[in-house]
Amino acid sequence: MGLDGSPESRAAAEWAAREAKLRGLPIKLVHVWEPVPEPMAHVPLLGAETLRHWTERIPRETAEGIRLRHPGVEITSEQIAGQPAETLGRVANGVLHHAARPVAVVPHRA
Repeated sequence: MGLDGSPESRAAAEWAAREAKLRGLPIKLVHVWEPVPEPMAHVPLLGAETLRHWTERIPRETAEGIRLRHPGVEITSEQIAGQPAETLGRVANGVLHHAARPVAVVPHRA
């Protein structure tokens, strides 16, 4: 499932964890981060390493929280460099068009 750190994606991760536990299945969190363009990579506050550090926190902290709230659910996470909308859009379209099972869209409740 795609994860961007937003309340909506965290709600979807919680929903996925509950479903995974009910069905005895693992879940995979996928976070796409957009690399900093070369000229900006040298700016101390926005450097590539700083951005990567902060973006690594999103899947790691989400997975840790899910493990605490849903013991027994196997969770893996993957981080992919690229443009989030493009990368996750390809994944979502592939899932929607080729899924053998239902696909859920989970809204965030404020």
